[in-house]
Amino acid sequence: MMKKDAESLSGAEEFEEKKGKFITFEGTEGCGKTTQAEMIAEHLRLEGREVVMVREPGGTAVGEKIREILLDTRLGDIAPITEALLFAADRAQQIRDVVRPALQAKKIVVADRYVDSSLAYQGVGRGCGLEAVKNLNEWATGELEPDLTIMLDLPLEEGLKRAGELERDRIELESLEFHRNVRNAYDMLERIHPRFVLVDARGNPGAVHKRVLLEVNRVMQES
Repeated sequence: MMKKDAESLSGAEEFEEKKGKFITFEGTEGCGKTTQAEMIAEHLRLEGREVVMVREPGGTAVGEKIREILLDTRLGDIAPITEALLFAADRAQQIRDVVRPALQAKKIVVADRYVDSSLAYQGVGRGCGLEAVKNLNEWATGELEPDLTIMLDLPLEEGLKRAGELERDRIELESLEFHRNVRNAYDMLERIHPRFVLVDARGNPGAVHKRVLLEVNRVMQES
């Protein structure tokens, strides 16, 4: 496939400059990503900023259908490459329909997971390979990078215990070894990318929010 065709499919050629701020939340199961993403989105709205919050998988009509497949506990035997492709398809739709338009309108986008999740879960956890998953998602997103990635740091066993208090989805039900591999992948990504900030996720949501807010305020002050 020629580069021009790839750009057309990803929508990259329609996006000349990212004008808003793009903040993503990452971490292993039960670390509080959704809670903290929602809290920071609400805080920014109270400051008078326009905020769009998105989650993965989901967020669009197509994405919600993909979410049903990916998290369905009755579909345990999904091939790793199929899983990676489904996550990338969900992401491509949401980037085109929601994220890029919001950033072009100078809004703040807060995302509950993004490409780093696929690198950790499918690239390493499922053994699809970091390079293959990276290339797939660069195509799916037009290489759109976050301004800040909040990595919520919580001991793995504590996070899985938290997650176990609710009904677990297909991925949460994976083995402890799988989740350890995912955590190791996140540790590697955090060391590689300057946009990653490690935030202690221990304690009550309010205390964690204060730590997250310090990092978000720093990025919001940047031009």
